[in-house]
Amino acid sequence: MKYIRVALLTILVLCMYASCRQDASKEKMINLVKKWEKKQVIYPSETAFTIYGEDTVVDYVKSGVKYSIVSYIDSLGCLSCKLQAKAWKSFIKTIDSVSDYSIPVNIFVHNKDGDELLSILRKEAFDMPICLDLNDSLRLLNDFPDDIAFRTFLLDKDNRVVAIGNPIFNPKIKELYLNIIHDEEVVTRKGNEAPKTELFIDKNFVDFGSFDWHKEQKGVFVFSNQGDIPLVIEGVITSCDCTTVDYPKEPVRPGMSVELLTVYKADHPEYFNKTITVYCNVETSPIILRITGNAEQQ
Repeated sequence: MKYIRVALLTILVLCMYASCRQDASKEKMINLVKKWEKKQVIYPSETAFTIYGEDTVVDYVKSGVKYSIVSYIDSLGCLSCKLQAKAWKSFIKTIDSVSDYSIPVNIFVHNKDGDELLSILRKEAFDMPICLDLNDSLRLLNDFPDDIAFRTFLLDKDNRVVAIGNPIFNPKIKELYLNIIHDEEVVTRKGNEAPKTELFIDKNFVDFGSFDWHKEQKGVFVFSNQGDIPLVIEGVITSCDCTTVDYPKEPVRPGMSVELLTVYKADHPEYFNKTITVYCNVETSPIILRITGNAEQQ
């Protein structure tokens, strides 16, 4: 029965955070969750995890543990954006703090440029084992979904899927994982959704133009609560570690506003187009903000 409750809650969480206009997307998510419910994830017969490419741990994947997490990241696009090493490190520490037993987190990265991955790990001080899956073995064994948001799984002791979704990209999925791990009651009643308010955003796009790539850029997005109940920002996810967002964590009272201070610091010269995803108690959540610019060598 627990699998059924969790599957229902996963569907509810994902639908809550999709726009009401995205009916086709919702249907796709529902079918995907149903497809992967209780499906067994198969690991390669041999795995080697590494810390900064120096300390190698063979057969790091543990079997028979109550819960474990596996996440697969491919080689397409911005590796740092997909990996979110800093966020994973924080999440792993949170898991350790709420659980009385060890929860293995197995991150597989398919990237033929090992130097790029190691550079990211060192920069983000990610001093935890990670698998550089050069042959893309994990994906070939499991045929994971195309959407990166659905390539992370909470597994039981038999490596069967208990829940699906990336807790780094969705705060409600993060809450779901933590509740299951902590053996808290999983509730699926839609009535437990936070009440919705009305939101006005002064802009959803900031163009920093051209600038010296060594200089950080700052922009502000203003959220105004035009409803009758407090506005609660439940989580903010940036598409890259080069972008940070700072804002007051207290609920925003009706008629009041909150500023989201966004800071972009380039790692190297580049034209960039980054997204900021804001989860909050409005019908159109998540809110997608965007920053662009040209960080030049001057």
